Amino acid sequence: MDDEVTSPAQESATPSRGTLTRVVRAIGWTSIIAGLLILGFVVQQLFVTSWFAEQHQEALGEEALEHFATVEVGEEAYVPPSGDGSGNGSSGATGSTNNEGAPTTGGPWTIQVESTPDLGDAFALIRIPSIERLQEGWAVVEGVRVRDLKNGAGHMPHTPMPGQPGNTVISGHRTTYGAPFHELDTLSPGDLIEVETAIGVSTYEVQELKIVRPTELWVTEPRNGAWLTLTTCHPKFSSRRRLIVFAELVDGPNYKAIYP
Repeated sequence: MDDEVTSPAQESATPSRGTLTRVVRAIGWTSIIAGLLILGFVVQQLFVTSWFAEQHQEALGEEALEHFATVEVGEEAYVPPSGDGSGNGSSGATGSTNNEGAPTTGGPWTIQVESTPDLGDAFALIRIPSIERLQEGWAVVEGVRVRDLKNGAGHMPHTPMPGQPGNTVISGHRTTYGAPFHELDTLSPGDLIEVETAIGVSTYEVQELKIVRPTELWVTEPRNGAWLTLTTCHPKFSSRRRLIVFAELVDGPNYKAIYP
């Protein structure tokens, strides 16, 4: 029997098919590995970081309680500003005023104050009764650096301490590192937010929720009265916008002085 004869065309096609097969196989394995890496990154960000943050919360809570017991708390004179005591004219002081806008009854007023903690230190606990994960409290640390927000909600430096006159700003993650503000969008006007510090528990009532651009820094500006502004990313799994919650003080150690 004659030996099988292979044509030149067949000889050139065989190596080509082999090369194509190797290329397709390489692309397939590369896609699988890339997919596994992306999946691992998502799991790490959504679950691993949250697990570590939740484990760290116990230590931060103890640190906050120790801060309550050791920080210096004092009193200082306070004169409410003229006007209605609100940041936008919607609500404010209930006491009567004279023609200059100054309170005419009561006083002199004093407020309780505490020293500012060092960056990264836990100094407060925030509770939101209508949000299950925050019913028992979440530690608040000083600062909004990346390292600070990995540990807890972060108080923006250079804004007042909770319970003080002005606009206290606290930021927190929504999907990673424990996601303390994950359900912040479920809040409605009238919901209560409690912040415990060394001076006691200050209770705020939600007044408004807004979606803003990250560049809209007016949300952190000072306000008359006493306000708590919570900020987090929006929508979930994105940082394109910011979800802002504005809440006004309705009870606490300094309430009667701020709203005479």
